[in-house]
Amino acid sequence: MGDVGKRFSKKEVGEHTDKKSTWIIINDNVYDVTKFLEEHPGGEEVLLEQAGKDATENFEDVGHSTDARTMMKEYHIGELNEEEKSHVGEKSNSKWADDSNDNSSSWKTWLVPMALALTASLIFRFFFIKSSN
Repeated sequence: MGDVGKRFSKKEVGEHTDKKSTWIIINDNVYDVTKFLEEHPGGEEVLLEQAGKDATENFEDVGHSTDARTMMKEYHIGELNEEEKSHVGEKSNSKWADDSNDNSSSWKTWLVPMALALTASLIFRFFFIKSSN
């Protein structure tokens, strides 16, 4: 990862908006994605549209993979000045960084369909047996 202690203003980030130097902000962190432009699966235009801006909302809306999020570390060059941070990213950042929350809801993902299947089975048996008599 880049220099974690380096702080940038939004104005400084806003000066890097072309193919020669492309910086973006995601969750109050600053990334120099210039070298990634040609490799970006969505095309370089996607990154250039967000160049010099806070791209957090667009980044999260796309639903990037864990691999993509890990790859971001390579392009991290610092973070926003404390007074310019939105502090919104801390919540969304912890959501994908901490998978322990998924364990508590994982049982719910199969419990509801199983309950529906059991109910449907019982209803079918009740009507099938009743109509057979």
